[in-house]
Amino acid sequence: MSLKTLEYTDGALILLDQTRLPDEEIYLKLTTAEAVREAICELRVRGAPAIGVAAAYGLVLGVRALDTVTPDAVREIARRLGSARPTAVNLSWALDRVCRAAETETPEQAMLAEARAVEAEDQAACLAIGKHGLELLHSNMGVLTHCNAGRLATTGIGTALAPLYLAHQRGYNPRVYACETRPLMQGARLTAYELSREGLSTTLICDSMAASMMQSGQIGAVLTGADRIARNGDTANKIGTLGLAVLAKHYGVPFYVCAPASTFDRDCPDGNAIQIEERGVGEVALYDYGKAYVDVRNPAFDVTDAALITAIVTDRGVLRPPYSL
Repeated sequence: MSLKTLEYTDGALILLDQTRLPDEEIYLKLTTAEAVREAICELRVRGAPAIGVAAAYGLVLGVRALDTVTPDAVREIARRLGSARPTAVNLSWALDRVCRAAETETPEQAMLAEARAVEAEDQAACLAIGKHGLELLHSNMGVLTHCNAGRLATTGIGTALAPLYLAHQRGYNPRVYACETRPLMQGARLTAYELSREGLSTTLICDSMAASMMQSGQIGAVLTGADRIARNGDTANKIGTLGLAVLAKHYGVPFYVCAPASTFDRDCPDGNAIQIEERGVGEVALYDYGKAYVDVRNPAFDVTDAALITAIVTDRGVLRPPYSL
């Protein structure tokens, strides 16, 4: 059975704890908005589309606990949920939609219906991205991917991994190379696990191997997801994506960003305006350095210049430069 990232049922959000993968498939039952916020902060649920859907249901849970539903109370719960991870625009996008639904005569029912619509649209967008991205692939192609932008990052078949799932179904036999994605190893723990579980040929490589893999001609394309895309096409994604884009440009390898329309931030002019989340020292300082003699930086994302991106694969089609979103 395919992995299911989350499900809202009987007044609770059931989600797969991704911090326990690949060792254990443990599902959590969350019944409060604060529990959903904690799950997003701690990466128990992750991936821009998935955290948007989770937050939408978290807002529903928060409103269920109110004695009186007022616009200010709803906005405060949404503000709290939205502060969990600042880079992924899908989070605020989904919360804004559910907040607007609260302005009806039956706010709880309307908000739940809107949250379910956000989830259904995510699933449809994933499939559409897969179909458009499939046109860029060919049989026995070596494809490099970074972090995790598959089933575990969405409620559907993924963004960057969606074309690979469809290619596998069509008998293209894609050869997937998954970068480990330090420091939290989302490629090693999640992508390699997810793809191999679904029967795709998957090879895990350390991040520092990407250059030699491209140099040797084993990589025909790079597919990554996105957490926010600025109006000019600059794209924020997991730290390390920028380096892959520079390498791909040097070696003439197509570099494709795969993301739904909800990831476009038309209020953001370029990558300089994207807020980059800084995470805790402990994720990087695995050997307890730093307490006395070294500083540690841990930005969760970097920004890839639009000029390095061959095309952006969306649920509405394939966009090519010059980008003007």
